[in-house]
Amino acid sequence: MPKLEKLLFTSSKRVPSRNTFRKLITFKTDRSYKKYLRKLRIKGLKPYKRMPALRTIGCHFDKRRPWRPIARHPEVKRVESDVRIRVHLFRKHKTSARSKKVHAMSACPPELTWNICRVKAHEAWPRVSGGKIKVAIIDTGIAAHPNLRIAGGVNTIRGGSYADDNGHGTHVAGITAAQGLDGIKGVAPDVELYAIKALDSRGGGYVSSIISGVDWCIRNKMDVINMSFGLVGTSVNRALRDVITKAYNKGIVIVASAGNSGTEDNGMIDAPASFPEVMAIAATDLSDKVTGFSSRGSGIDLAAPGEQIKSTWLNGGYMSLSGTSMSSPHAAGGVALLLSKQSGLSPTQVTEQLKSWAHPLPSESENKQGAGLLQLDRI
Repeated sequence: MPKLEKLLFTSSKRVPSRNTFRKLITFKTDRSYKKYLRKLRIKGLKPYKRMPALRTIGCHFDKRRPWRPIARHPEVKRVESDVRIRVHLFRKHKTSARSKKVHAMSACPPELTWNICRVKAHEAWPRVSGGKIKVAIIDTGIAAHPNLRIAGGVNTIRGGSYADDNGHGTHVAGITAAQGLDGIKGVAPDVELYAIKALDSRGGGYVSSIISGVDWCIRNKMDVINMSFGLVGTSVNRALRDVITKAYNKGIVIVASAGNSGTEDNGMIDAPASFPEVMAIAATDLSDKVTGFSSRGSGIDLAAPGEQIKSTWLNGGYMSLSGTSMSSPHAAGGVALLLSKQSGLSPTQVTEQLKSWAHPLPSESENKQGAGLLQLDRI
């Protein structure tokens, strides 16, 4: 077999072009990772992504050169594509004067939004509000906003600022942790909120940036991770699965949106929500029905409001959006409330507890709603 360094040198390119694709190479040992990173550097080849804890590098490979011999080399664990990620925002939704009316709810204070009351977060607040729990939002970043208190964060795309230049991550963050200004309060307003910017200004990106984000969460001892996005296409990335399993084994509760494919994907929900280590969240509407856009399939754990959700936005403003992107951070906030009351719970115990409190929606099947609508009043 040819030497690995020769294979890497002939396949790798210094800069991306239309003749390259992105590949993630995971080595079997730390020694191999460090050795070939050094050899690439000597040749003037700089990987676009380096993940020492995972022994993974990202390289631009020449499409015209064979790369499979690299994957078969005894020092390489695997080579896989650095696939695309997209946010779970349902762009077809438009708020109008003819939008569905909210079901009448008893004891919902007028200063709160319908979705917060629907999951009964406000009924838990006299006892717990999420204090000292670290919640990471892996998304497009979080923008500075008078209604958000950001504890820190990281940009895993190319370093630099974790500020949001899209709006999606800021909206998601507000659903979990808005402070209560202007009638917008999150499920767990007292959490320590962290911004992991892994998606770009268009709400897309590569799985390598997500993997780096989860790794950052492990190293910085986050308690909860919210992921309101999914892999584009049907491929399942092993490196992503491995890092999520590592986070799960470290006790981090991971929550993700199920997807916005409705019935289109033949009973499949998107990865990473489809991973057994992840709590998968479907979306409900203002009539307490699972929305038409919410993905269906085995593996859904809970449902939460995901239609016409008003939350924080860019430039200190607010926006109403729809998508399973919006339902997932309700559950992430619910996890934070539960953990701030019972800090020793494992991810499995957290999921089972929240599922046991859920309200089954009588008109919906289990593959649409999981255990039912998230309910937080019993925390």
